[in-house]
Amino acid sequence: MNKQRLLGKVKKVCRSALYGVAALWLLSVLTVVLYRWVNPPFTPLMLIRKATHGAPIHHRWVDMKDISPHLVNCVVASEDNNFLGHRGFDFGAIRQAIQDREKGRIRGASTISQQTAKNLFLWQGKSWLRKGLEVYFTFLIETLWSKERIMEMYLNEIEMGVGIYGAEAAAQHYFKKSARQLSLNQAALVVAAFPNPLQRNPAKPTPYLSRRARTIVSVSKKIGVVKFDDDALSQARKRYKGKG
Repeated sequence: MNKQRLLGKVKKVCRSALYGVAALWLLSVLTVVLYRWVNPPFTPLMLIRKATHGAPIHHRWVDMKDISPHLVNCVVASEDNNFLGHRGFDFGAIRQAIQDREKGRIRGASTISQQTAKNLFLWQGKSWLRKGLEVYFTFLIETLWSKERIMEMYLNEIEMGVGIYGAEAAAQHYFKKSARQLSLNQAALVVAAFPNPLQRNPAKPTPYLSRRARTIVSVSKKIGVVKFDDDALSQARKRYKGKG
């Protein structure tokens, strides 16, 4: 009898856990679907920074048409050259990062899609749990959103300074202008600060930041204007497959 009761309790716990996992899965999918059209008012990182460090939240959403094309170009040039071509994961960059690590050189291989998934749904850190969830949410947004929506989310939610989130807040804070008015050099300086936005100031660049910005400008000119129409996406995917 005791064994039957124990077995019954185990089954009940397993059933409850299964229902809980199913509910979380459904909630995650519905949230991603909702964000296809609805702009999120805040992210987990904003709340974490506020709770742990008392940091303010300067964040103002702007549509893609109100963001300088220079900023889009610089982001692709610096963070993810193959953004339009891959499906969320740049396996060539991952292989290169592994090879570089074996040689003692550390470099990142996260795509803009992966960074968007992390910035919008998760927290900072390097645990296997967070990385696994990042892969999951990256798959969802690549499946349910357009590339343009991913870029729009990325540029509106990324941390760009202490309490500064998104292109509009950064442009206003550092250059006293709207995100739409950013010049190529200003956009490059903003993007050059991405790896360490809490320590770097695009308005007062160090020699390193200036050199990094010049490199980004150079690469962005080689890439050309980033477009999100069907022809541009088709060509980018062909080029990416050709690299594989």
